[in-house]
Amino acid sequence: MHNKNRNEVPSRPKDFKKSIMRLFKELNSYKVLVIISIILAVASTILTIFCPNKMADLTDEIRNGLTINTGALNEVITKTKENLQENRLEDIEVNNVTISPEDQIVFMSIMEKVNGEEKASLYKAYEELPESVKDAIKPVMNMNNIKHIAILLGTLYIISSLFSYFESLIMTDISNKYANKLRSKIDAKINRLPLSYFDKTSYGDILSRTTNDVDTIASSFNNSLSTLVSASVLLIGITFMMFKTNVYMSLAAILSSVVGFALMFGIMGKSQKYFDLRQKELGALNGHIEEVYSGLNVIKTYNAEEEVTKKFDKYNEKVYVANKKSEFLSGLMHPLMGFIGNLGYVSVCVLGAVLTSKNIITFGTIIAFISYCRLFTSPLTQLGQVVASLQGAASASERVFEFLDSKELSDESSFKKHLDKKDVKGNIEFRNVSFSYDEGKEIIKNFNAKCKAHDKIAIVGPTGAGKTTMVNLLMKFYEINKGDILIDGVSTKELTRENIHDLFTMVLQDTWLFNGTIKENLIYNRENITDDEIKKVCKIVGIDHFIKTLSDGYDTVIDDQDQISIGQKQLLTIARAMLSDTPFIILDEATSNVDTRTEELVQKAMDKLMKNKTSFIIAHRLSTIKNADLILVMKDGNIIESGSHEELLKQGGFYSELYNSQFSEK
Repeated sequence: MHNKNRNEVPSRPKDFKKSIMRLFKELNSYKVLVIISIILAVASTILTIFCPNKMADLTDEIRNGLTINTGALNEVITKTKENLQENRLEDIEVNNVTISPEDQIVFMSIMEKVNGEEKASLYKAYEELPESVKDAIKPVMNMNNIKHIAILLGTLYIISSLFSYFESLIMTDISNKYANKLRSKIDAKINRLPLSYFDKTSYGDILSRTTNDVDTIASSFNNSLSTLVSASVLLIGITFMMFKTNVYMSLAAILSSVVGFALMFGIMGKSQKYFDLRQKELGALNGHIEEVYSGLNVIKTYNAEEEVTKKFDKYNEKVYVANKKSEFLSGLMHPLMGFIGNLGYVSVCVLGAVLTSKNIITFGTIIAFISYCRLFTSPLTQLGQVVASLQGAASASERVFEFLDSKELSDESSFKKHLDKKDVKGNIEFRNVSFSYDEGKEIIKNFNAKCKAHDKIAIVGPTGAGKTTMVNLLMKFYEINKGDILIDGVSTKELTRENIHDLFTMVLQDTWLFNGTIKENLIYNRENITDDEIKKVCKIVGIDHFIKTLSDGYDTVIDDQDQISIGQKQLLTIARAMLSDTPFIILDEATSNVDTRTEELVQKAMDKLMKNKTSFIIAHRLSTIKNADLILVMKDGNIIESGSHEELLKQGGFYSELYNSQFSEK
């Protein structure tokens, strides 16, 4: 397969707003759940907004129960003044306490010393007051009011917490469903992409998009969407309540946060490029890791561990640097907003003390405002975190959407023609076929060949001659640039890829077995294959005895721990191909990993089982294709010789040179 720049991660222009808007657009299928989640978040936030006011009421009630009865004090002052102004010497009654004229005179004299009616000053001389006055103005704890307010406050917090809990559950469910949907889209997209895409993109990078990037998006949605809504509502609601409570203290708290907002947006603009870079470098790192693990044996054979480690360290360092820069800048948001919040606390406390001393506000108002400041800075901090999270989501989404938006294989839904494999005769014709992976660099040049039904066609030639490429074109893995390929006179351009793939069975040099039983691997994606058929084929291939030596025979599960040789795996793939009842068989270096004795056994079995089938055999070992009906000799993307083994040897041309070179040392 043509594959270049596997570790190259394509760079793209970044558009934060566009990416985020597309992410939210993808949530349309979950809009009912999203709306419910938003309603719960708003309800929880509204309840939270009202709590500080109730906290102020509770504080004032408790404070009133611990301080002088203000109402009674004012009544004592008023009645005493009336008596003194009218020169009356009579008792007054306040709170069922009788205060004599003598006590009234003492009380007023003390009040004059403490600046009249200033209650704060009165506390200093409280012990000097007559006992009757003390009894009249003593603190009164209204336990009923305190109880009702406390119950209401506790109920509000509990309901708010329940709303928040259920909102969190819903958002977790939405994010998991969304991640599942994205992964399903990626999986489906993989099957619709041409092989040319994978030639230019590393498998590790695709894996990174399916795992890391999707997880980043899901995590951001889970943490950000509800937070964004609740924080916005909380910010608006708290701002309203703050101004309703006191304008001056509101301005002091809000102005201290303006600087924080300005710095937050400045940091966001600087850090976005590093979030993009981080996702890109993660893809490159995953590509390298995938490459290392797939070629681990080769690496060990060549003692290349040190070199591989150096490359890993290089990629890892790039990820580290990009992550460090992105997290450093975005991490500034949280302490920054914390500092601004503390600055707001200080300003509220200082201004509140001044306003309280002048009897403009109560102590409960200060308590409420401290709660408001905490709640006011909380959404600011949350919004900063949301922005950082959305930055990561935007970068991840660009990579995911770039993959999902990649050019797909051409649409074949309108194709009407269909070849049933039971009715296919097996004739194939290549008519002036030209193909190039890259524009201007033709690999196949005006290729022409006629393959008769049931013939064994061998394709030989030096590396890079275009042998595998020609087969890939026949399978419609790639679209030909010029010319045509005909199956029983029907152009492959008029047949769907699925239809063509149903007509062919391929055995490749690289063996592929999935985690499952041997039997499941042999009948892969085929139906109505009996156990007797499986055993018959395995006996012909020469693998039956080996399978029987395994612990569970044909029901033995193949996994990474099984000690199955490459040659044995190859025999299993050959047996799998033989069980497929298709009119065409393609063998691409199928016997390259088996020994000479096994090769001869397999070759005889192939000759028997490929009877009445059109077979294409790509081989470097020319000894394996001597009994082919037709040998096509390729060089530089074209056929330079064709004929049987004997005919080509007699010609003494390129094939003869290749053949003799393989046996010259024997």
